Amino acid sequence: MNLDTLGQTLDCGQCFRWERLPDGSWRGAAGACGAHLTKENLKRVLEDPFWADYFDMARDYDAIREHFAALHPVLKEAAGYAPDLRILNQNPWEALCSFILSQCNNIKRIKGLVSRLCGAYGEPCGAFHSFPGPESLARLDEQDLRALGCGYRAGYLLAAARHTAEGKLDFDRLRSLPLDEARQKLTELPGVGPKVADCALLYGLHRLEAFPTDVWMKRAMKVLFPGWKPKDFGKYAGIAQQYIFHYSRNHPELF
Repeated sequence: MNLDTLGQTLDCGQCFRWERLPDGSWRGAAGACGAHLTKENLKRVLEDPFWADYFDMARDYDAIREHFAALHPVLKEAAGYAPDLRILNQNPWEALCSFILSQCNNIKRIKGLVSRLCGAYGEPCGAFHSFPGPESLARLDEQDLRALGCGYRAGYLLAAARHTAEGKLDFDRLRSLPLDEARQKLTELPGVGPKVADCALLYGLHRLEAFPTDVWMKRAMKVLFPGWKPKDFGKYAGIAQQYIFHYSRNHPELF
């Protein structure tokens, strides 16, 4: 992984708290930790236990790509197109909120909403603000969140905060439940459908078998993998999904 290829991970739609600066460096945050990633410090930052875990540095993605190459020629090409793409270990609460806000939205607007949410209700952490916890948001009214531009998603965010603060939503339990049951628990939340649930499972709980499906992925599966189902990609289906999504988004001529 190097500074030039970080965008394969940080700008592919799985997280919303990073921006690339004009000099090519990256500035962003996860939870209560912020970082400014440069050519000079990237190697050192990735050796820090927090960021090493966040960027999933202990996982052998080379071996996973070799496995995918043997499964399907298009998957081989998609994985080779973004060889430094990794699935981040994000905070599950932060990921759930981010993807609730992502509904009927584009990446630029989602980033703006998340930034305003952190600035208004997170704790100052140097040059950043932490992502506000469920207890902080649970005390708010829907209008407080609408004032940030959340629109109809404000009620969904508030419901998720109150469920989590009251212990009705247990992320540790979601890590160990069978995937279908974990998805079912998440879709019991107002405004959380299967796609948002699978995003929360993959990007927040690191359930690598989860396979979020949106319009892009439905089109990609129909055109590039006719007859295939998510389970056909195996225990790393979520990593395959990210390779396919990134590849498809950057090759619209295929469709």
